[in-house]
Amino acid sequence: MENPYILCIETSTEICSVALAHGEHCATLQECNTNNSHAKNMIPFVEEVLKQANISKSQLNAIAVGVGPGSYTGLRIGVSTTKGLAYSLDIPVIAISTLECIAEPFLNMAEHCRPMIDARRMEVFTALYSHDGQLLEEPNAKIVDEDCFAEELTNFKTVFCGNGAEKCKEVLGKYPNALFQTEPLSAQNMVPIAFRKFQAKQFENVAYFEPFYLKDYVAAKPKVKGLV
Repeated sequence: MENPYILCIETSTEICSVALAHGEHCATLQECNTNNSHAKNMIPFVEEVLKQANISKSQLNAIAVGVGPGSYTGLRIGVSTTKGLAYSLDIPVIAISTLECIAEPFLNMAEHCRPMIDARRMEVFTALYSHDGQLLEEPNAKIVDEDCFAEELTNFKTVFCGNGAEKCKEVLGKYPNALFQTEPLSAQNMVPIAFRKFQAKQFENVAYFEPFYLKDYVAAKPKVKGLV
């Protein structure tokens, strides 16, 4: 199919973002960066991007969703919404790594691209991509200090991007090969990736695919006196 309509949903970070792809292009976009707004905004954003493009849900050819790593709550909302829509419309699901989505706009800026998702204090979820999009290092959790990327930054110009990159500027900024991009993650980043995967028929099993949390969820202890 030359120009499929693909609904793109990204809820892995603090940004709630929904885009409608028409082929390789982003037709419409709705997003906000208010924390804990995903559940409230998800369905209205889906309805609005379809309305702006003047198409119905029945005209969608697939749904793409960011599957993590990232926020547990955000990922659950995004994936469950995607599953419900895909099942009811009988259309395929495309799973996209949040780190790949973050890296997509910045791949051509340097030899390497290292997307980062903030994961508390100086920890980040990260991966490493080459300038042509090849995955060089699998997603993992790292504690960032001034030496953790020393060898990489000695040999390669590297762009750090995503909401975890800002806090790394102070410790990594001494390296001339370190570049930083901190634009918020957006579902429109997913559009070219979703199109490529659609053309290659890289679809998920709607019933069984799950978010990629990277680390096990640990519930916080209640702070209300008397609760245990």
